Amino acid sequence: MKLIDYIHEQTQIDSQAIELLDNLFEYREYKKYSLLLKEGNRSKEVFYIEEGIIRQFYTKNKKDITHAFLAEDSFYMPIEPIYFHNPSPFALEALEVCKVRVANFSQVEQMIHNHPKLRGFMEMLLVAFLKNLTLRIYGIKFQTAQERYDFLLKNYPKILLRVPLGHVASFLGITQQTLSVIRAGKGN
Repeated sequence: MKLIDYIHEQTQIDSQAIELLDNLFEYREYKKYSLLLKEGNRSKEVFYIEEGIIRQFYTKNKKDITHAFLAEDSFYMPIEPIYFHNPSPFALEALEVCKVRVANFSQVEQMIHNHPKLRGFMEMLLVAFLKNLTLRIYGIKFQTAQERYDFLLKNYPKILLRVPLGHVASFLGITQQTLSVIRAGKGN
């Protein structure tokens, strides 16, 4: 969904403010398996995915670990460089051809300060992010691999058609072999 349509759908903000915000975001297209950001980046950009799916990952012991998937209608901003002035431990990789809108965080922040209704939209996005993070932590700490897999499929039913199984296994915190067993129905 286009950024302007997403904001219209999610808020009661007047069209003029939405258009001003939309104008801050430039269009970028990424080829499949290209990096949007490398680990250690200091990007202060806000990303909105209009088309495609992106993988957020980091490297540990020379192995990349999938932290999150960002599909259409998702926002991303590297927290560490923006708020803590540290390099981000995460990289972003396009898993499909992706159409992304990108803006400078400080310009977006200024726009939000100038339009109080946009603050409510930003708060809604932050609450959704915190909810997803809480569910992710809960899953890692208290759910079995089968339960994490079922939750993923319930919330992202087409993920297995769009993402390599190795990345799905990494995201779930299991091996590809365990994922194969679960998918075959032997993990119950």
